[in-house]
Amino acid sequence: MSGSSAGGGAPPWVSNAVLPALNLAAALLVSAILIWLLGADPLAALKLLVAGAFGDSEAIGYTLYYATNFIFTGLAVAIAFHAGLFNIGAEGQAYIGGLGVGLLCLGLGGLPFILVLPLAILAAAAFGAGWAFIPAYLQAKRGSHIVITTIMFNFIASAVMTYLLVNVMIKPGQQSPETREFEPSAWLPFAHEILGYVGIEFGRSPLNLSFVWALICCVAFWVYVWHTRWGYRVRALGWNEHAAIYGGVAPARTVIVAMTISGALAGFVALNEIMGVQHRLLLNFTGGAGFVGIAVALMGRNHPIGIVLAAILFGALYQGGSEVSFEMPALTREMIVAIQGFIILMCGAFENLFRRRLVALLRPQPAAATG
Repeated sequence: MSGSSAGGGAPPWVSNAVLPALNLAAALLVSAILIWLLGADPLAALKLLVAGAFGDSEAIGYTLYYATNFIFTGLAVAIAFHAGLFNIGAEGQAYIGGLGVGLLCLGLGGLPFILVLPLAILAAAAFGAGWAFIPAYLQAKRGSHIVITTIMFNFIASAVMTYLLVNVMIKPGQQSPETREFEPSAWLPFAHEILGYVGIEFGRSPLNLSFVWALICCVAFWVYVWHTRWGYRVRALGWNEHAAIYGGVAPARTVIVAMTISGALAGFVALNEIMGVQHRLLLNFTGGAGFVGIAVALMGRNHPIGIVLAAILFGALYQGGSEVSFEMPALTREMIVAIQGFIILMCGAFENLFRRRLVALLRPQPAAATG
C-alpha cells in the first residue's frame, strides 16, 4: 500500500506522509469541535494530553508500554495486508499467544531467565501462529472468507480462555479468574530497572524489555517483506493474484505463511502483558490491542517505520487521555475513546478523503497556449 501505484497517482511521500498527517489533523479538528461543544477548552485538553503522554520519563514509559502492544498487532495486520488479506483476528491470536506464554511460565518458571525468555518467545509465536493457521487453511483450501473466520475465532478464543481460567487454571482458593503468579525468573525486566543498572534515571512505568523485541520484529519485518523472495511472494499475491500465479507463486501456501506469521506477531503481545506486567495469566489482558492494530497498520501504511509512529500516537492517546479525563471531568474516558475512533475513521474509512484534491493540486499544469 505504498508507492505511487497504490496511492492513486500520488507520489510515495504524499501517500505515506502527507495524507496520514492530513487525516490526523482532520480527526483532531473534529475532536476539538466536539470538546468545545462539551464546554471544555480544546487547547487546554491538547496540552494536557501531550504533557500526560510525554511530559516526563514516567509518562513516556507508559506511552511506549501501550505502543509496544500496538506495534506487535500493527505488524500482524500489516503482513496480512501485504498478502491481500484482512486479518481481524489479531485480538484472539494475541489471547491464545498468552495461553502459550502462561503455560510455559507456570511450568518452567524456575529455570534461569536466559532460558525462559527464548522459550516464551517461541511459545507466544507458536500459539498465536497456530490460532491463525486454521482460518488461513480455511481461506486457502476451502474458500472461507478470512474476515468472517478471524472474527469468529476471536469469540472462540475468548470462550476458551474464560473456560480455562475459571475452571482449570484458576489459582486455588480465589475467585478471581487468573492463575497463580509466575516465578520471578519468568518476569521481563522493566525499563527503569535496566537503565538504573547503567546509571540512567528513568521514571517507574510498565515499559519492559518486550519493547526492544518489538523493534527487533520491525527490522525483521522490513527485511522479510522487502528483501527476501518469500516477502516478494507475499507482496506479489497482494498486488495481483493472477499475475502472482503466472509468476510461480502458490497462493494457498503464501496465504498460510502470511497468516501464520501474522498470528505469531500478534502472539507477542503476551510477552509485554503477561511476562512484562501482569506476571500471571488473566482474562482480557489484550485490552483491544488487536483491533487498534488495524488502525495502526492503516495509518502506518503497512511499513514498520509508519507502524512504530502510529503505535506511539495511539499509545499517547491512551496515556495522555487518562490524564485529560482526570484533570477535565467534562471529558470522560469514553470521550477519549471517541477521539481514538475519529482517528481510526479518518485513517480507515475516510483514508482517501483528501487524496484526489491533493493529487490534482500537485499535478503539473499544462502550459498555456501562446498566440
